Amino acid sequence: MPSESPISLALVAWGNAWLRGQVGLDEAADQVETITGPTVVAGPDGDVPLRRYLADLRTAGLSELRLALPAPGDPLGLSGPPAFNSAAVDAGQAAIAVLKDACAGLVPEPDVRGSSYVGVRLAVHESGPVRQDLPSLAEAERELSAAMRSATEALSGVDGPAQERPGRLGRAGAELAPGYPGRAHRVAQLAGRLAAVVRAADERGLTSGQIAASGEALRELDRAVRRALVAAHHAIFEPVTPDRA
Repeated sequence: MPSESPISLALVAWGNAWLRGQVGLDEAADQVETITGPTVVAGPDGDVPLRRYLADLRTAGLSELRLALPAPGDPLGLSGPPAFNSAAVDAGQAAIAVLKDACAGLVPEPDVRGSSYVGVRLAVHESGPVRQDLPSLAEAERELSAAMRSATEALSGVDGPAQERPGRLGRAGAELAPGYPGRAHRVAQLAGRLAAVVRAADERGLTSGQIAASGEALRELDRAVRRALVAAHHAIFEPVTPDRA
């Protein structure tokens, strides 16, 4: 089952803002945990607080964080090895830490300790290099607009209330951090709202006929949402041009 926490989105956004000097480490870690709850990283000698783990990665040459939002049959942002890909697809997300000579894949899992503590634990995997075939922000925005129009048409005849329910890619996790261009903020916010719409449509109890009519459009919208979120979270690495202001 996919992880419900937007940890990977928040970690990539605020981690890159920290690496680019837009915020301090304490603020970045605090913002991530405000969104996701207490976060630890599974280490060989036990769990490590997120703040300490990021500091250690920086010492080891951490230069950027990348986002993966895969789904079965669509390994968006992943480049292996199989063990990491499988864990990330199961979780529906991962963050990839780019170091000097290697990459580390961080895959979230629930961290429940007793009845009152609910947080996130990040499992660390070996990861392949950063994918170079991911969509640009402009490409992803166009795809998102087209998929949104198609989904609107497909759902126009479907009866029944569809309440927005923030899910694993919902509003909070889609928000970017300082240092990202304005266009990236707009695309991420739209994609976050549409992710909630996709989730609500999946949960509204459609008939088999309604599912057949809307299923493909919703699958395409889900794909476009994930691609838009990845592109928005990577926009901090794109060259700055006037149309991205």
